Amino acid sequence: MSMLAAACKSTLISSLEPSRSTGSRSLPPAAIYNLRAMPTAIITGSGGLIGSESVQHFVQAGYDVIGLENNMRARFFGPGASTAHTTERLLSRYGDSFRSLEIDIRDRDGVERVFQDAGAGVELVIHTAAQPSHDWAASDPQTDFGVNANGTLNLLDATRRHAPDATFIFCSTNKVYGDLPNYLPLVELDERLELPSDHRYYGGIDTTMSIDASTHSLFGVSKAAADLLVQEYGRYFGMATVCFRGGCLTGPNHAGTMLHGFLSYLMRCTMTGERYTVFGYGGKQVRDNIHSADLVAAFEAFHRAPRSAAIYNIGGGRASNCSMLEAITACERIAGRELDWTLVDDNRIGDHRWWISDLEPFRRDYPDWNITYDVEAVLREIYEHNAELWLAAH
Repeated sequence: MSMLAAACKSTLISSLEPSRSTGSRSLPPAAIYNLRAMPTAIITGSGGLIGSESVQHFVQAGYDVIGLENNMRARFFGPGASTAHTTERLLSRYGDSFRSLEIDIRDRDGVERVFQDAGAGVELVIHTAAQPSHDWAASDPQTDFGVNANGTLNLLDATRRHAPDATFIFCSTNKVYGDLPNYLPLVELDERLELPSDHRYYGGIDTTMSIDASTHSLFGVSKAAADLLVQEYGRYFGMATVCFRGGCLTGPNHAGTMLHGFLSYLMRCTMTGERYTVFGYGGKQVRDNIHSADLVAAFEAFHRAPRSAAIYNIGGGRASNCSMLEAITACERIAGRELDWTLVDDNRIGDHRWWISDLEPFRRDYPDWNITYDVEAVLREIYEHNAELWLAAH
C-alpha cells in the first residue's frame, strides 16, 4: 500500500472511532479532504493481461480504480480466452478499491456517463481494451475499427471534457509500422533472423521508422488510427498523452489463444499436447517480449512526469527477445516435454520477420525504469502460474 493510501486509510479509521464525548461516529473535515484526495484511475480492458496488471498496480499505489470490461475477448477468440475469471479475482481481492463496469467502449454515451460519474478525481486513464488480432480483424473489419479506433476516440473525448488534466496512456502496437521492418537487411542464422551488428536498428527499432507505404493488416490500420488520435489530442488540446507501441506483451495472466498471445499459447500447447502452428519464415521470426509488470511500471513512470503527445516503442528490447524456434526450445525445456508443432509456409499478412524495440528513448526520459524479466523468466512464470489450471482442463 502506498503512503497516500495508508494515510487515507489511517485517517478514515481514526475518524470512525466513537467520539469520547458523544459516542457517535463522525467524519471530520480533514478525513473528508483525505478521502477526496484519493486519485481515480479509469482502466479499459481491465480483465485483460495489461489491464489487470494495471488494476493491481494502481490499487496498490493508492488509487480508486474503475475498470471497463465487457469480455469481448471471449467473443473474439472463444470461451478459452474469457477474461471473466480475472475480473472476478480482482473484485474479490480489491473490491474496496476496484469496481468493474460492463461498458462497451464503442458506446459513446456509456463512456461519457462513466467519466461524468467519476467526476474531477480522475487523474489517470489507461486504455488497453482492443481487438488485438490480425486475422480476426480481416474477418470483421467494422467491429475491429469500431473497437480500436472509434472506441479510442470516445475515451479521448470523454477525458478531454471531464478530466482534461488526466494522463492518458494508450497501448498502441508496433503493427502501426506495417511490414516495413520486413525490408531490413536480415541475415539468416541457425535459429533466428538477425540484423548486422553495425545496422542503425541493431539495438532496436525506434520511432523514426515510417508508418507509410506498407501493408499493415486491418488490425494495424485501426490501431494506427487510434495512435494518431491519441497524439492529436495531445498536440491540439494540450493533453498529457502517450502511445506505447508495444512488441509482444506477455505475462502469467495472459489468456493466450491461437490468434493472439504468443508465449502464453505456446507454453499452454507444450504443456497440454495441443498442436501448435508456426506461420512462415521457417520459425526464425524474432519478437521482443515485455512482461506486463515491466510495461505497467513504464506507465507509472510516465504518469509521474507526463508529456504531451509522447510516442515510445516499448518491448523486451535486446534484454528479452527470441525467435519462434528459440521459444519452442525454451518451452520444452521448462515444461519437460516436447511440443507437437507444424510449420506452414505462408506467414500472416503484415506479420513481422524481425522486431526488437529500441528502449533507449524511454530510458533517457525515465532513467529509473528498466526491463526486469527476460524471456526465460517470463516463460517460467507462465508455466508455474498456469500449470495446475491448464493440466486440469485436459
